[in-house]
Amino acid sequence: MKICRFDFDRLGVLDGDVVIDVTAALDAMPALRWPLPQGDPLIQHWPLLKARIDACMGGAERIALADVALKSPITSPSKIIGIARNRRGLADEKIDLGVVSGAARQDDDPIQMFIKAPSAIAGPSDGVALRFPDRRSDPEAELSIIIGKAGSDISQDDAMDHVFGYCIGFDMTLRGKESPSSRKSIDTYAVLGPWIVTPDELGDPDAVDTRLEVNGEVIQRSNTRELAFNMREIIAHASTFYTLLPGDVIMVGTPVGFAPVRVGDTVVADFAGIGRMEVLMRAHGR
Repeated sequence: MKICRFDFDRLGVLDGDVVIDVTAALDAMPALRWPLPQGDPLIQHWPLLKARIDACMGGAERIALADVALKSPITSPSKIIGIARNRRGLADEKIDLGVVSGAARQDDDPIQMFIKAPSAIAGPSDGVALRFPDRRSDPEAELSIIIGKAGSDISQDDAMDHVFGYCIGFDMTLRGKESPSSRKSIDTYAVLGPWIVTPDELGDPDAVDTRLEVNGEVIQRSNTRELAFNMREIIAHASTFYTLLPGDVIMVGTPVGFAPVRVGDTVVADFAGIGRMEVLMRAHGR
């Protein structure tokens, strides 16, 4: 199943090039009271919502995908975890990003993580509001794991049982000397979409073909098998530091290939089994 949020917070299920509007199923969600539980309520209450969605699909309105504005399918994660420099052969890379950086990580080093603020979330139709136009910002297209079941100290054997689904993530990065969590947590610098794909539809997350284009030029072309750490390793490692909660997002890392973006540029990611996500770069405040 492919689950999307579109227009003014409507819930949809994708059927080819059509969005089935199943917003009525949201009436099944219990009312929330303060203090709010941590985690994304859509994912927390999914078993109940799924039954309602199945019941209303037949008579629901069908809308052409081209006619809807796609928003982030996740709205309230407790955290977005990024996996830094998760690709093989880092010791041999010679990439000049125009900033002072630390030594390249060796492939046998521990998994390195950073946190992106949930306030950085945007959807494809929101675009990315580029700040600091005199500095370099890069899009990094990454398979993103959506956690479905809470857990801490999760074993690699059990890791995939905690996955709700996957989406494409743009880990937008402002280059500079500040900490990664500062430079990567700017408003709209965590684009998620175009929808969530459930594990049964994606297949093997460790064998997903990925492509990133800027203004039609291919910047990244790879496969998740080229990551230094696979999905099981990433989930298990993250859970030794944090309790993973429903709706939490893990951006698993990007292949080599970088290009700075400017206002007016169009960035497109195409991931096998997920689909195509197009995002416009715009000026902050506009």
